[in-house]
Amino acid sequence: MKPAGTASPAPRRPPYDASSLLEVAVAVFNERGYDGTSMEDLARAAGITKSSFYHHVDGKQALLAAACDRALGALFAVRDEPASQRGRAVVRFEYVLLRTTQILLTESPYVTLLLRVRGNTPVEQTALERRREFDRYTADLLAQAMADGDLRADIDPALATRLTFGMVTSLTEWYRPSGETPPDAVAKATVDLILRGLRP
Repeated sequence: MKPAGTASPAPRRPPYDASSLLEVAVAVFNERGYDGTSMEDLARAAGITKSSFYHHVDGKQALLAAACDRALGALFAVRDEPASQRGRAVVRFEYVLLRTTQILLTESPYVTLLLRVRGNTPVEQTALERRREFDRYTADLLAQAMADGDLRADIDPALATRLTFGMVTSLTEWYRPSGETPPDAVAKATVDLILRGLRP
């Protein structure tokens, strides 16, 4: 027993590492904007000194690059999955659309940050170009499915692509995980609605 009147020691904060500090940084970037966030802001959010933060990471741009790489790495992994590479374009498009939506929901903070990148720095420009590369891949699948007659051809493919991914990316604005609607159910419902509108 500790003597009467002795205060209990404050619970110790678990030590940070580069991964957990990235999580903190992404949350702050999404809240304040990348340009509006300083290293002081990040250190304050983490509850550590700026020098301690720099002990684990090189700076803001390194954090942004790591966050974008995480989101883009997940998306490009979908492109390389066997189901994305074989079969009719419409089947591949449906698969890629479903997996992209699932990733957006499970990696929401990272994808949200990627979607807000504007190209103001070399890191952002690189992320934007990689994102556009993935967008072109999915747009080509949709256009091929239209050419095959599996999706309606009375909509311009570029417009259909914008509408499709506008709906998918809007999930980052309102969806919050809950026990009532799991991510997989939201992803399936989203893809079903999109494909019903695109089928002949």
